[in-house]
Amino acid sequence: MLTVLDTTHLPPAQRTSAWAEATSLALVATHFKFPDPTAFGARIRTTTLGAAQLSTMSYAQLVSYRSPRLIRQSDPELYQLAVITSGRQGIDQARRSTSLRPGEIVLYDSSRPFEASATGPGSCSSLVLQFPRRLMSLPDNVVAPLCGTALGTANGVRYVFRQALISLTEAGTDLTACDRQRLGTTVIDLAAAVIAQSADRTSALPAESRTAMMYHEITAFITRRLHDPGLKPAAIAAAHSISSRYLQRIFQLHGTTTNDFIRQERIARCRRDLADPSLLTTPVSTIGIRWGYTRASDFTRAFRTATGMTPTEYRANAKGTG
Repeated sequence: MLTVLDTTHLPPAQRTSAWAEATSLALVATHFKFPDPTAFGARIRTTTLGAAQLSTMSYAQLVSYRSPRLIRQSDPELYQLAVITSGRQGIDQARRSTSLRPGEIVLYDSSRPFEASATGPGSCSSLVLQFPRRLMSLPDNVVAPLCGTALGTANGVRYVFRQALISLTEAGTDLTACDRQRLGTTVIDLAAAVIAQSADRTSALPAESRTAMMYHEITAFITRRLHDPGLKPAAIAAAHSISSRYLQRIFQLHGTTTNDFIRQERIARCRRDLADPSLLTTPVSTIGIRWGYTRASDFTRAFRTATGMTPTEYRANAKGTG
């Protein structure tokens, strides 16, 4: 991610003005009030994902407000979804006032006046996804009533959305322009799914978006339960109130099967643990059990099929090249 602002490198007297300038360029233009300007500090990092932009932000106590006059002067017409990661924060938009805690997701609209606050204690932080309103697959009459409201904590599709944003902040520099375009489309679809679920209007999503939402939700469900030897397609389908046939169709659209996805994810985690120097004294069979292989013979067979080596050989090879 690109560091847009880090006030630790600035004299205290310049930090609030630098913040105002940086946020107007990286986000949208707003006016600010600072309860303690002399103690203010902030950091902004951004990454571009096609038409979308993801920002990680940390900041001391402040109040920001976007007035009708500012909107008339400049409006990029963006939706913004923020995941609160620390501190007490608040938003007031469209006559709705909401207090926000860490873990909650909030939606706001650059085309409507708003006031936002960060009251601490200590530094506040958030992840902010913004993208053009025209790319929202839901109609305004679904989205508008949720502006200025908390969309809930990160569970279900909200969990998938939050984890996707976190993963993108940790991505390396090897993402191509095509990768970023595809990932931008994915997170915008997830944002729409979060909003649709919060509005109880999932049926308003296009069919392809509903399928994509289901895929991301199911894969997140699977990765949280890889330790469970009972993780089978029938159980996964039942947990999501869909048929096994529809479950397989969802995975086929992504070029794989449910069982192949489970197998690949389990083997990836076994490879990671076997190569981890801190786990050298952990028995190979224990690592297999940790990721859903209750019988050592099944673990060895699956691992050899995937890697061409037994787990013991893989560990020895990783140790020799470490």
